[in-house]
Amino acid sequence: MSKLSIQEEKELKSFIKDWLKTHGFTQKDLANELNIKSPQMAAIILKLKEFYKKGGMFNVAKNLIKIEQNWLNNFKTGSRDRNDNAPYSQLDMGDIIYTNIDIESLNRKIDKDTSE
Repeated sequence: MSKLSIQEEKELKSFIKDWLKTHGFTQKDLANELNIKSPQMAAIILKLKEFYKKGGMFNVAKNLIKIEQNWLNNFKTGSRDRNDNAPYSQLDMGDIIYTNIDIESLNRKIDKDTSE
C-alpha cells in the first residue's frame, strides 16, 4: 500500500484525539492496546501507518474497531472503572455521559439538584 498523505495523517490524528476523548480513554490506554511503549501521538501514528501499509485505511479502521470492542467488553464486565479517566468525571456527569438518559429525565435531575 502507499503511504498516508499529510492530510490523511492530520485527519487521523484529529480522529484519534476525538475518539479517545469520547470514550474517556487516554493515549496511554491506546498505546497499551497497540502494544507500543510510548503514548505519544507520533508513536501511535507510526503504528497506525504500519496498519495502513498492510491494508490501507480499512486495516486501520479494523484494528481500531477491535480495540474499541475490547474496551467496551471490558467496560461491560466491570474490569475498568469508567470514571478513572472519564473526561467529565470531575463534574459528576458520568451517569449522564455513559447512559441513555432522555432530556426530560435530565431536566428533572437538574431541577432536583438545584432545588436542594
